[in-house]
Amino acid sequence: MPNDSHVELLGQVDLAFSDWRPLRHVEDPLHKDLSAIARVGDSLFLACDEIASVERLRRIGNGRFGEHRHFALDGLVDLPAGAEGEMDIEGLCAVDGCLWIVGSHALKRSKPKREKSNADDALRRMEKVDREPNRHFLGRIPLVEEAPGLWMPTEADGGRQAAWAKFDKRNSALTQWVADDPHLGPFLTIPAKENGFDVEGLAVRGDRIWLGLRGPVLRGHAVVLDLEIAEKEPGRLSARRVEGERRYRKHLLDTRGLGIRDMCSDGEDLLLLVGPTMSLEGPAFVLRWRDAVHDDVSGVIAPDRIETVVELPYRLHADHPEGIDHWPEAGPGVLLVIYDAPAPERTDPDAFTVRADLIGPRRPKAGSRAKRVAALAS
Repeated sequence: MPNDSHVELLGQVDLAFSDWRPLRHVEDPLHKDLSAIARVGDSLFLACDEIASVERLRRIGNGRFGEHRHFALDGLVDLPAGAEGEMDIEGLCAVDGCLWIVGSHALKRSKPKREKSNADDALRRMEKVDREPNRHFLGRIPLVEEAPGLWMPTEADGGRQAAWAKFDKRNSALTQWVADDPHLGPFLTIPAKENGFDVEGLAVRGDRIWLGLRGPVLRGHAVVLDLEIAEKEPGRLSARRVEGERRYRKHLLDTRGLGIRDMCSDGEDLLLLVGPTMSLEGPAFVLRWRDAVHDDVSGVIAPDRIETVVELPYRLHADHPEGIDHWPEAGPGVLLVIYDAPAPERTDPDAFTVRADLIGPRRPKAGSRAKRVAALAS
């Protein structure tokens, strides 16, 4: 994984949300807790990992997206924990007229509330590991165009309808498919951020989907699951058997110990946002997995096919990169990056606004290119 390319900040895009306080079960403002992003036309879909919804912003010019609309997913799909159950959406992908959504599928260990309990209470609280059933969602929702460039999710549109892999309060299709996997099975009982099984990346091309795992990271290698999805019956998705009885291919990529935090397609390649797999502060990169769509058997990917696109700036306790998507009007290779725990100077709390970054690899004459990109973004 050669590392000879550093990030060039080419501009910023303002993301303006509505007042988040009517969502009573949300602890943090939406703009401070973003976990996934997907763009189609003038619509920007985002997710907050605390709730079971997607948020849509509309391009309103001058490098700004606003006119926030909240779409609760319990009205579009059957969620076993209902509207207030945490869904932990970590991957979004808008393709072929649908919005694909994946939850983390991860277990959750309770945090100690140090300010409200003594040391023994905090220790006992950390014994509790929960399985949030809404987190085990993998599916797609049709998009309809309300106005030119403005898209909204809907339960059904003509012959198209929302569809998802089977899941309930106890089981999910994906975790059942990997339960006997010698690499992944042992990590299904380990919570997220402790190198447990944790889906955070999603890319889709036709009936083929790739799921990038934040954990486990195996001997410095991140894991990507590669599935071929079919709608076996109306509203129900399943994965075809692709390797004997197995319903997925398994690709291991040497990421030097970093887990996958997001993914997106780029022609025949896949772009991977990678960062710390556990509750650590550390570096983040965008990597290119060259010719990924041609890897149709499980295995370890040759290191020379994994290239560093950009190294993202490292900040302590702030600006954790969580999502990427293409920003073609700003030029080839330009990506929009959203952050969890955004730095204070990145936010306007009174306007519920956060600034995302436009980034690309450093090139000659960066100043003139930056000015051109800033003009295009506006």
